[in-house]
Amino acid sequence: MSVLVVGSVAVDTIETPFGKVESVLGGSAVYFSLAASLFSRVRLVGVVGEDFPPEYRQLLEGRPIDLDGLTVAHGRTFRWEGVYRGQMNEAETRQVQLNVFEDFRPVVPDAYKDSEFVFLANASPHTQLYVRRQVPAARFVMADTMNLWIKMERPALIELLRNVDALILNDAEARQLSGDDNLLRAARWVCEQGPGCCVIKKAEHGALLMGPEGVFVLPGFPTENVIDPTGAGDSFAGGLMGYAAASGDPTPKVLRKALAYGTVMAAFAIEDFATVGLCGISRRHIEQRLKEFIRATHLT
Repeated sequence: MSVLVVGSVAVDTIETPFGKVESVLGGSAVYFSLAASLFSRVRLVGVVGEDFPPEYRQLLEGRPIDLDGLTVAHGRTFRWEGVYRGQMNEAETRQVQLNVFEDFRPVVPDAYKDSEFVFLANASPHTQLYVRRQVPAARFVMADTMNLWIKMERPALIELLRNVDALILNDAEARQLSGDDNLLRAARWVCEQGPGCCVIKKAEHGALLMGPEGVFVLPGFPTENVIDPTGAGDSFAGGLMGYAAASGDPTPKVLRKALAYGTVMAAFAIEDFATVGLCGISRRHIEQRLKEFIRATHLT
């Protein structure tokens, strides 16, 4: 079963303590798609400019990613430049050029409107609602958000929560949105607004899933070589949603295992710059790492 993602496709410049890469492939929809496509076919809706490198399009076309929803607009592709320092917990944005992404009004192609699994990548909740209404028959819709929308567009975000099945956000955002410092209560508050599930990302400390069967927590995958955290959250979401779509039914049991796959995909993503960590792996590598994760987190 396929999964639909609506989000950004970008050209990034990234600097970490381990080096610098310029004009590399990035964007929320890209990280999500590369991770999810190792489990399910992906339908991508996004926009790029006329300067989008053809080799990046070829890279995406080389995976089970449908690009009929990727629009080429007059102008330049969305560009982001950021630097990570110290423990690399958060990027310092040096430059943002929204370019064609600034006025992007996503239109879901007719061929995509039967999508049952949908991921609304980080964007204005008004835009996310606009997309959600284009796929009324979707069975499981997960939305991402960030601190900017929580502060600036809270009413629209609350309305969005009444129209999706799951919200994914990080621990600081969960506290900001709920007004509660306790993550369990924060996750429960989110669920009470409408979604049946809430996923809270805690970076190297793992993730928390609040759902119909209560709370489920996992630590982060023990990773020694963290090179570039860019896209880790979207890769996590891609693994989660990709596995859920492949399973065909987002039951609590499936979502718990999906959380583990998401954790594994995020670990692959951070071990190299940009999307490189997601491009050289196969399902065999994923299953092997999942076994390592199970051994590291389960009592005998």
